[in-house]
Amino acid sequence: MPTENKREVRVRIAPSPTGPLHFGTARTALFNWLFAKSTGGAFILRIEDTDLERSDTKYEEEIIAGLAWLGLEWDEGPVRQSERLEVYEKHLKRLLEEGKAYYCYCTKEDLEEERQAMMAQGLAPKYSGRCRNRAASGSASPQLIRFRMPETAVSFKDMIRGKITFDAALFGDIAIAKNLRAPLYNFAAVVDDHEMRISHVIRGEDHISNTPKQLLLQDALGFAHPDYGHLPLILSADRSKMSKRYAETSLLAYREGGYLPEAMFNFMALMGWHPRAEEREIYSKEELIKVFDIKRVQKAGAVFNQEKLDWLNAQYVRTLSDNELAEHLRPLLAARGLAWNDTLLTKVAAIEKSRAKTLGDIITNGELYFSLPDYDAKLLVWQNASFADIRERLARLEEMLQNAPEKEFTVPALTATLMPYAEEKGRGTVLWPFRVALSGRQASPGPFELAAALGKEETLRRLGLALQKLGLV
Repeated sequence: MPTENKREVRVRIAPSPTGPLHFGTARTALFNWLFAKSTGGAFILRIEDTDLERSDTKYEEEIIAGLAWLGLEWDEGPVRQSERLEVYEKHLKRLLEEGKAYYCYCTKEDLEEERQAMMAQGLAPKYSGRCRNRAASGSASPQLIRFRMPETAVSFKDMIRGKITFDAALFGDIAIAKNLRAPLYNFAAVVDDHEMRISHVIRGEDHISNTPKQLLLQDALGFAHPDYGHLPLILSADRSKMSKRYAETSLLAYREGGYLPEAMFNFMALMGWHPRAEEREIYSKEELIKVFDIKRVQKAGAVFNQEKLDWLNAQYVRTLSDNELAEHLRPLLAARGLAWNDTLLTKVAAIEKSRAKTLGDIITNGELYFSLPDYDAKLLVWQNASFADIRERLARLEEMLQNAPEKEFTVPALTATLMPYAEEKGRGTVLWPFRVALSGRQASPGPFELAAALGKEETLRRLGLALQKLGLV
């Protein structure tokens, strides 16, 4: 069995552009990237696009955008399988010439009939081998190229799970290509891993059953074996497997929802792995590179915890300066067709970041600063106060603020100017209607923060609107 020692570490992520980049693939890419960076190795991007009917360049672009958003810079690639068909053809021809592969003439109907017959006997379906020794026929067209599977036990040491053994006799002769120019997954992956000198294959546990097939193909081709490690699946809250089909598992959906790439990187890194003897939850990318150890990846499934992601993202949002946060908000605003004044945007970022879990929360909460609030006059009334009391409080606030210079529209100055009146009349009867008049909401930042962000002119405008509403009651 061919082996190599002291190989340069070279890992790959090999997504198929048949759909959006989903969370599981992104997490696999991140673990490969961390492994490469922590060992001084190379991280390679390979696009497995041999399924010409389902592959789409828009999905390739999304994959590349998603990896770039996470900060997973690749050292080589993207390498596209569709541009390497002559390489696969060369190796397929060699297997055919050496009798290690053969043409299969069975139709889909033939194979389905075999499958049903085996299941009726209580057997696990596999190809019977009926074309193993069939001579080429001039009247029939080959449907597939099959690998002549050795009937032997296959063992490998998984970097995460330890020794795993399979009985290859249970596989049957697997299909490795539709024709010389159309390789199937297991064959193309084996050839590419060899040609790209991949030293370690780190992927999801749903690929465990592919590993013995790939090991035997490597033996047949005289290729060295890479080391294999299979990551735990990502599970939903109910511990069911997360599906690629659900829109919420698309990585870029999180970007559009206002999650920061640094928070997502941190969150993904701790899904199925954790540093030794550490109780922290927040790690920088550089810290994760230093402490990453593939041997500490867990075997059990990793549950996707939305609350933890929201908490982590909130921590990262709060570490940003007001200007940095405004920069992050601008592309999201543009995507939603919103254009906010830069000065006010920075003020809103400062006020809202302590309350927000995502950038989307800041935009949703921040809408009140950019349009007049719409609310029922009853919302202005504090507990058992009368409409007359509230009208009196707001009218007095309006009078006091009209006399205040613009430069005093800061939280400390407004607090000093207005709080004595609030203490005199009762905080609730002054501050509650003041806040509602400015925000139109039951829950919002405090009135002094709102007024400081809105400025004198807009604050007086909203107080006037509130007094109009009360005048109609």
